[in-house]
Amino acid sequence: MRIPVVSVNVGLPQVIGTLHGAEVWSAIAKLPVSTGAVTLRTTNIVGDGQADLEVHGGIDKAVYTYSADHWPWWQAQKELRCVPATFGENLTLSGFDENEVRIGDRFAWGEAELEVSQPRAPCFKLSMHTGRDDVPAAMTATGRCGWYMRVLREGAASVRGELVRVGESTGSTVREAFLAAFAPRADRGALRRIHAQPALAPAWRRMIERKIAADSGV
Repeated sequence: MRIPVVSVNVGLPQVIGTLHGAEVWSAIAKLPVSTGAVTLRTTNIVGDGQADLEVHGGIDKAVYTYSADHWPWWQAQKELRCVPATFGENLTLSGFDENEVRIGDRFAWGEAELEVSQPRAPCFKLSMHTGRDDVPAAMTATGRCGWYMRVLREGAASVRGELVRVGESTGSTVREAFLAAFAPRADRGALRRIHAQPALAPAWRRMIERKIAADSGV
């Protein structure tokens, strides 16, 4: 499978608003890289950064990906104008979404190789970035969340290139992993299958563990 790259987006931390009188720093406001190539390292795309390293960034969240196939829904149902990096993503792709990509899928992008590690969990900074308080809730309700990838092999990649799936996982889809963590109730067997997937990021695994414990009444 070959997936066209619509846009590659990077940004550095900046103040995006205030909360309880304190400045809120984030790198969610990214800009497209217009020409040439970018370099992928273990923790990010060179030129990109994160403000809160306890929540964002790191090996399992090196590259955040979002499907432009969701734009028509956001525009029609939420009147949200969508362009590359509307959701703070590094990679805007087209041609597939959370229903088709699986935890553990591997993709070649130029010299680099990436692996899907977890869905994206929306937070209040997405509200600040979009200027809409309803966007995180809509993302949670619909599973139009995007996904993070870790960098298995560093290297350069064209901003006008494509991702090629070089390893197809048999694990859960990104949507299944997202709903398992956020749905009011989830099938315990499905939770355990998702929890057991080797490529799942430890942070998401802990979320699933808490859901299993809560559903078990522990």
